[in-house]
Amino acid sequence: MKNVILISAFLNCANLFSAVPDHALWSNLLQKHVTTDGKVNYKGFIADQSNLDKYLQTLSDSPIESSWSVNEQKADLINAYNAFTVKLLTMHYPVKSIKDIGPKTQIPFVNTTWDIKFIRYGKDSVDLNFIEHGMLRKNYNDPRIHFALVCASTSCPILLNEAYIAEKLDDQLNKQAKVFLADKSRNDISSESPKLSKLFDWYAMDFKTKKTTVIDFINKYSSIKIDKNAKVTYLNYSWDLNE
Repeated sequence: MKNVILISAFLNCANLFSAVPDHALWSNLLQKHVTTDGKVNYKGFIADQSNLDKYLQTLSDSPIESSWSVNEQKADLINAYNAFTVKLLTMHYPVKSIKDIGPKTQIPFVNTTWDIKFIRYGKDSVDLNFIEHGMLRKNYNDPRIHFALVCASTSCPILLNEAYIAEKLDDQLNKQAKVFLADKSRNDISSESPKLSKLFDWYAMDFKTKKTTVIDFINKYSSIKIDKNAKVTYLNYSWDLNE
């Protein structure tokens, strides 16, 4: 009898912690509605709204736990950011740009598209900025996340048409970094006069350390190596919808 009570208590305690969500449904949706080069069929997602909402509910009901591995946590949050971004677009479609959602005059971290608290996360209402800046950038020192988070715009990294999963997260992030840097519409890299994405300007602190530069980081993933004294400029960032 004592053993039964102990087992019951253990199971009750275990139930207090959320299991790692299954991202298979998100993978299925991505494979159906996102091309290999990251073009998104938002009308397809709207038609598949019930499955998208089912996946989002799974994420909402299962906030990350400290018991999960670091890769499980990162993969979950990246998928959440991307899936809720798609949801936000389906709620307001058609629009020409994600920046058309919200007030005409937007103040960063106050009332932008990314400050709309439409996401239920456990018992809290949060926004996309919270997932990106309050969780991913704050808690994980991994600048490769910038190649995985997709803001629904043509200058963003492409939306991978499969879910990020812990077992192959490093391979997925490394691949995304290489694809992003090799894409001349997003980065026009040369050894002496590279034209880089504004991501490397906006988030420069994420890509460098006390001993390494942004160029050092890029050279890890780019087939064309940039000289350390190269003259760097930045490409215009297009917020046109990635459809």
